[in-house]
Amino acid sequence: MRLFRLVSLNLNGIRSAANKGLLPWAESMQIDCMGVQELKAQAGDLEGRFEHIAGMAGHFHCAQKKGYSGVGLYTRHEPSEVRIGWGHPEFDDEGRYVELRFDRPGRKDRPRFSIVSCYFPSGSSSEERQQAKFRFLAAFHPFLVALKAEREFILVGDVNIAHQPVDLKNWRSNQKNSGFLPEERAWMTRALDELGLVDVHRRLRPHDTGEAYTWWSNRGQAWANNVGWRIDYQLATPGVAAAARQVAVYKDQRFSDHAPLTVDYDFRL
Repeated sequence: MRLFRLVSLNLNGIRSAANKGLLPWAESMQIDCMGVQELKAQAGDLEGRFEHIAGMAGHFHCAQKKGYSGVGLYTRHEPSEVRIGWGHPEFDDEGRYVELRFDRPGRKDRPRFSIVSCYFPSGSSSEERQQAKFRFLAAFHPFLVALKAEREFILVGDVNIAHQPVDLKNWRSNQKNSGFLPEERAWMTRALDELGLVDVHRRLRPHDTGEAYTWWSNRGQAWANNVGWRIDYQLATPGVAAAARQVAVYKDQRFSDHAPLTVDYDFRL
């Protein structure tokens, strides 16, 4: 049986990523579902060009502000339901959440299951945005608790948090910087330990260091010197995480300042 291939990628602009070769790469990868973040596009920009990629249909949550945020999920499998936004007006206006549900009521052997593409706020630009990030984290945890109580899911996306020192090159000098603050790292620990989500990459490759990075600053020679951060994740409920078989971070081409994170799962929708 062919494995189910799930990809997550922050595009840093879908038009920019397309100009850098995203579409032929996606065609070559035999992807079943791809979560994307930072579309930086409105619905009109997507029409006629990005509604379908590599045989997959796209479902999008665009930000009200032009050229900002936005997430999508591409799938070659028909969802039973599409949910846009997670019910928090401040962050739903920013286009940060899309969920595809694959419920099969006639199949008692199939649990209720969702795939989510989510783009967590960054706090690096200002203290105001850092406080917004804290508000997001505070509200999103109980939302995930409720979601996990009713269904299995995989959340893919740019979480904008490096969890442990192994997840970034210069951890000592970044302990007071957004993305590696103690409060942010504690949120991740709580999501994994208390909520019980599984960091699929770490489950499959617990000792990965530099090869696990998924984002590199555009400043200096971060890419050339592999001064990276692991801030893109696939977080799954335990039942789904147990089906994960292999993980890879693709670095042969650069479509944005992030690299695609691919996990193959041994299940069918």
